[in-house]
Amino acid sequence: MTRRQVVALGGSLLRPEESEQRTAWFGQIRQLAVHIEGNGRHLGIVVGGGLPAREGIELAKTMVSDSHRLDEVGIAATRLNATIIQQILLDIGIDVAPVIPSTTEQAAALLEQHHLVIMGGTTPGHTTDAVAVAFARDAGAGHCIIATNVSHVFDKDPREHEDAESFSSMSYDQLAAITGLEALAPGASAVIDPIAVGWAKKAAITLAVLDGRNMLLLEQALDGKPFEGTLIQ
Repeated sequence: MTRRQVVALGGSLLRPEESEQRTAWFGQIRQLAVHIEGNGRHLGIVVGGGLPAREGIELAKTMVSDSHRLDEVGIAATRLNATIIQQILLDIGIDVAPVIPSTTEQAAALLEQHHLVIMGGTTPGHTTDAVAVAFARDAGAGHCIIATNVSHVFDKDPREHEDAESFSSMSYDQLAAITGLEALAPGASAVIDPIAVGWAKKAAITLAVLDGRNMLLLEQALDGKPFEGTLIQ
């Protein structure tokens, strides 16, 4: 168990269409933050854009064709989601950084001063998965957890293929063969961003993919315990 850890929270986990589950999930985030701070650990959380990002990008597409400009819309949505989680934690007195960092270098510096740092996207062309890997690299964390809305990495999309098979462990190269290596289009998604896969391999950062809707799995992974999901190294 390391004292500095980074998690990418998929924007879909905020689930705006499921208010009852969302409230419970936010409560579990608070409990996790209390657990992290109580144990003297430091956690960086990078929040994705989810539905607000997709809706914003679709709206902007009616007048904007430049992919970098569309990415800026998505980044704004991630920072909004990050601010929501930040304020939920500040409300109960958690030692969370009072600003949303705009770079991973700034985030790493803030993690030296606070138990939790919450951020969103940073640069057009880089998803929050990639930002989380860069945050882990800059903060000296050897692991990065990707908490999303699927249980594992699958060989193909389980929502479209009933025969999709999951992995409990795999190599970076095996993962790259599934995700590809090209940057995702604005608003597009994959179980892990291809850019993040390449960066993690280069920096030798172990990745874990798990279902972030179950906060117990995330806590187990952060505590260094066995968890249901996929380990990539």
